[in-house]
Amino acid sequence: MGDRREPPEGTPDGGSDDDEFRSVVFDESFVKAARIQELSAQERLAGAFGRATRTRGWGWFGSLPRQAVILLLLVVMAFAAAVYFGVSSPHGQIVPPSGTQLTAAVTPLSPSGTVGAVSDPAHPFAALPPGYADGRAGLGMPPASSTAHFAGTDVQRALNATQQYLVVSELTPATLTANETGQVRDLITSGELAQYDDSINAPRDDQHHAATGWMVRFDPGQVALASNTVMVTGNVQVGELDPATLEITADHTLIYALRPAGTTSDTSVTLYAVRREVRIDVDRADLDAGRVRVVDSTVQAGPTGCGTVQSDYLQPMLATAAGVHPSTPPAVNPTDHSRPAWQSCGVLGPITG
Repeated sequence: MGDRREPPEGTPDGGSDDDEFRSVVFDESFVKAARIQELSAQERLAGAFGRATRTRGWGWFGSLPRQAVILLLLVVMAFAAAVYFGVSSPHGQIVPPSGTQLTAAVTPLSPSGTVGAVSDPAHPFAALPPGYADGRAGLGMPPASSTAHFAGTDVQRALNATQQYLVVSELTPATLTANETGQVRDLITSGELAQYDDSINAPRDDQHHAATGWMVRFDPGQVALASNTVMVTGNVQVGELDPATLEITADHTLIYALRPAGTTSDTSVTLYAVRREVRIDVDRADLDAGRVRVVDSTVQAGPTGCGTVQSDYLQPMLATAAGVHPSTPPAVNPTDHSRPAWQSCGVLGPITG
């Protein structure tokens, strides 16, 4: 009986049982996948190529696996997109985020003698010398004048944003004693928001992450406002840092009337003085956004005990009816390198206008 793989009539004439091409099927996919293609009869007659076959595909690309070709194309497209967006940004350059890291210093001012309460809690500012005004009126905002590279209208917009920042950061009760931080954040340039958030969430005395560098605020669990009025004296100056940036310096002394938080039988009110000098930069992008870039903040505040940590809240020494006797400020040892040089303490002098 014949082999089951043979036709019933036997092997055709001229056939071979060991034909090596017997199991190969030249279907359409096999033909399309071929790397070498025979020239057509017309191409051979024309003699255009000088050879009988051609290599299929894109030169050396044709020898690469399809997945490799696709991956290479994706890489080229990604690189082209990066170049396109870089060149098409303003001035043909990639623009970095707007913002300069804030540098802040907070110095406690220790009282030179007994901390006494005001004589009339209903009128806590009655004994202040002339020169102070109520809140916004004491900021001393200058008239808007054009500079070498900024029109008067642009200067006015920068002053408006600066005034709004000063009002919110040092005069608004919600900021002062209610832990409100969102209003100040809304006025900070986008490039400083990460630093601002870090300062609020994890304040520390490292010259860059003190919450009290961005705003005046007191611990609501310890301190309350005896009056929503803040008395202010000082001035604001405008100049140019460079042709694209306005530089605004605000230097103010602020007087707060404070009392202990919560219900207490002692109705004593303490006057707390804060000198706050803030340098603000405003570029043209900030002008359009109505935001400011707080570059430097220097705060001196008292009466406060020396050595008190003030990176989170300012820590006033509140008077009592009997008065508070502060400890003597410690001497500063200039050879002690274990203590940062910026951590210093002063002595609070008399409040003048």
